Amino acid sequence: MGIALGNDEDEDEFGEAHEINVTPFIDVILVLLIIFMVAAPLSTVDLPIDLPSSTATPQKKPDKPTYVTIKADLAVAIGEEPVKRVDLVRTLDAQADSTQAGPSQAGLSQAGPSKERRIFLRADRAVPYGEMMDVLEVLRAGGYLKVALVALEGVPASEGPRPAAGAKP
Repeated sequence: MGIALGNDEDEDEFGEAHEINVTPFIDVILVLLIIFMVAAPLSTVDLPIDLPSSTATPQKKPDKPTYVTIKADLAVAIGEEPVKRVDLVRTLDAQADSTQAGPSQAGLSQAGPSKERRIFLRADRAVPYGEMMDVLEVLRAGGYLKVALVALEGVPASEGPRPAAGAKP
């Protein structure tokens, strides 16, 4: 009775596998895709306002923009949080102080690093011009000089019917 320690026929049974099993990789990618598809709509500001449209070329947005919204009922909000107009600058300052973790940077103006960030102002189409200017004035008086107005992208309006090439004016 002998024991066979090596079987010549099954030598490469435990050898290197030259194939990569991509099924687990695809499963992970699909799960990540679903997570991002669910999380992306949650990261936007979702206050229902009727924005006017603009034909200007859109500018690049920062990673974490700060939105100040004026709703149709003239209520003001920062992001989705309602704020009184008198507390607008104080709340923006508190947000900037809580997000700033590093030491202050040299070379910034006297207004400070929190005042240098761009504020995006969204106003409903029904908001009177004077009310929007009041909020802009509150922001300016508080030291926030970089304010961008937000509008929907629109198509340029035509300037009326153009005459045919051979027609007389």
